[in-house]
Amino acid sequence: MNRDERQTAATDEPLRAGSGGRRKQRVSMADVARLAGVSSQTVSRVSNGNPGVVESTREQVLAAMRQLGYRPNSAARALRSGRFNTIGVILFNLATTGTSRTLDAIATQAAAEGYAITLMPIDLPTQDNVLGAFTRMGELAVDAVIVIMAVHLLDSGTVTLPPGVQVVVVDSDADDRYSVVDTDQADGAERAVRHLLDLGHHTVWHVAGPESSFSSQRRAEAWQRTLEKAGRPVPPPLRGDWSADSGFAAGLALADEPGCTAVFVSNDQMALGLLRALHERGRSVPGDISVVGFDDSPEAAHYVPPLTTVHQDFAEMGRRCVQRALLQIRGGQVPQSGTDLVPTRLVVRASTAPPRG
Repeated sequence: MNRDERQTAATDEPLRAGSGGRRKQRVSMADVARLAGVSSQTVSRVSNGNPGVVESTREQVLAAMRQLGYRPNSAARALRSGRFNTIGVILFNLATTGTSRTLDAIATQAAAEGYAITLMPIDLPTQDNVLGAFTRMGELAVDAVIVIMAVHLLDSGTVTLPPGVQVVVVDSDADDRYSVVDTDQADGAERAVRHLLDLGHHTVWHVAGPESSFSSQRRAEAWQRTLEKAGRPVPPPLRGDWSADSGFAAGLALADEPGCTAVFVSNDQMALGLLRALHERGRSVPGDISVVGFDDSPEAAHYVPPLTTVHQDFAEMGRRCVQRALLQIRGGQVPQSGTDLVPTRLVVRASTAPPRG
């Protein structure tokens, strides 16, 4: 047994029950090795999730761990390896569908890789709050940080990230300064607008998200660019805040627009409110007005009518974020800077149709 293994054996838990009221003894790696009939090095490799172990041997070692009630001491293991098997996630708004589903995907992928996540919400996206969050992440001993921006900060110069930090940024325009993963917002919006134009609609109205949102800006720019490229008039956009309430308000306004036959809404939640407003004003969907959303939320297929929408692959987003973080953690490499775009696809349902006549 080498020095590291002796250190592990001395610090691993839990304790074995002694007889006659004596103090319990700690279950060691050597105990597991003896019961499993393998070396302590093999137990160490299984404990650390090393893939270079034959599956039958791995199961044999895990069975011995369960029988003895052995748990590797994560703190001691971190001291030896310099890794904590934890990824920090800093975010600014957990309430939005995109952020919550991205976070869920990151947590799922991290767990599949044997990593936990530590969540750090920030109320106000300021430079001091961002630096404070990174400081607290350092105190909590994380191996890398994923930042879900969702607002204009890095591209505007309002916020910069600490130098030398292993970081992946989600949903932001950080140019080539950081490793960024994002949905192809522009392509998704173009698909939505092209679908409505191909159905025969003369133009497409737009309900945009908040001005502070990077995703909202990208989708609105692509909407306008697609109409201009097709030589169609560009109606004045309406502005929402991602909520169904703001979509309802936009729907009431558009219900009174006689030339409005098609609407691209920047997310599904606002589209839900818009559908209700059109219904209350006696405007049928898609008979009078066709509607396309963005996100493909789980409920979109159950709207009345089922919503045509742009599908975001959140699982792939989470996979790429964690992969880029692990590339830095495990290999000491810095992944290629710039933005890694995850493709979108249009899901056509019953909320879109050719215009009347």
